[in-house]
Amino acid sequence: MDRFEEAYNQYQNQTNVNADSENNLLNKEKIVAVRKNEDGDLIGFQTETGRELDYIEALAEAKAGKLAHVDVFHKYGRDILRSEPDGIKENNLDMLPDF
Repeated sequence: MDRFEEAYNQYQNQTNVNADSENNLLNKEKIVAVRKNEDGDLIGFQTETGRELDYIEALAEAKAGKLAHVDVFHKYGRDILRSEPDGIKENNLDMLPDF
């Protein structure tokens, strides 16, 4: 197998990995509403199934890959939950309805 065939095979495998990750979204819950404190900080999250998670629970579930369209990153010396950056303001956690 020459390098071109090898590169094409790698490309095909990458496509399969992306398809698998899209299928995994079906098994993840989406956050559909949030609760904020008086300062406007996010303190609670409601999933599409109606579960209510506090911040620590939501962080743990996001780290475990159980929540769709959110990322955990480390800043200010702690882990922070945020929506995946996709350029759409309407689906940012801060823009979701209150519960």
